Amino acid sequence: MTQHLLKNRAEKEVLWFQRRDTLKAAAAWAAMGGLPAAVAQQRSNIVELTGDALVNGVRLLPERTLQTGDQIQTGPGSSLVFAIGNASFRVRQNTLMTVERGATLGIVSLLRIVTGGVVSVWSKGNSTNNSSNISNSRAIITPTLTAGIRGTGVYTEVLPQQNGRTYFCNCYGTVDLDAGGSRAQSQSDYHQSFWADAEEKNGSRLSPAKFLDHTDEELEFLARLIEQRTYWQIVGRKGTADGKGRMGY
Repeated sequence: MTQHLLKNRAEKEVLWFQRRDTLKAAAAWAAMGGLPAAVAQQRSNIVELTGDALVNGVRLLPERTLQTGDQIQTGPGSSLVFAIGNASFRVRQNTLMTVERGATLGIVSLLRIVTGGVVSVWSKGNSTNNSSNISNSRAIITPTLTAGIRGTGVYTEVLPQQNGRTYFCNCYGTVDLDAGGSRAQSQSDYHQSFWADAEEKNGSRLSPAKFLDHTDEELEFLARLIEQRTYWQIVGRKGTADGKGRMGY
């Protein structure tokens, strides 16, 4: 089990993948053929729904199919795991977000998070993003951050009580970050983390952060849903859990 440091989340929120119901849901998802079969058979793409959630202001039912363009809101003590096209998501409690359309109805181009936390894994795809010009073709947007993504796994959390401050971890892959003109390109083997603030601190709105509020196992679980593996699974070793994105040797 990954060692993890909690700041804004409870232990049970980051250990959700250990729940018996979650394991059963994942096994059923795999047995039915995963996302390709769900799309072909026009079945729901929701892997698990715990507690109450809304989609476009209406109570979300487990049999519903989530689509790009949907606004999703989870309530206290609730959570949601689902997959759309090129990405899979675990939405924590008290989260408000929208998944926006890409090249087709089934491809996510943009994840807009207003508040709350989302763990997500994205398969590789074409991207025009670079550190000087972040396109919204594949991006995560919060009140204080735009993250242009490629094939990667990330954790994003927005803190509205702190003026929209965003915690962002590039768990593996390449991500282009823009926080109000403060830019950086993150290339991570193992969890490179940042704070994005509404105001500059020491001349920048981006600053280093520790590895907080998520686990390796969450990323591994979501990667399996879209037939992916994390970088550390591919190379067979893990890095230093200090938020600097380095692989251990």
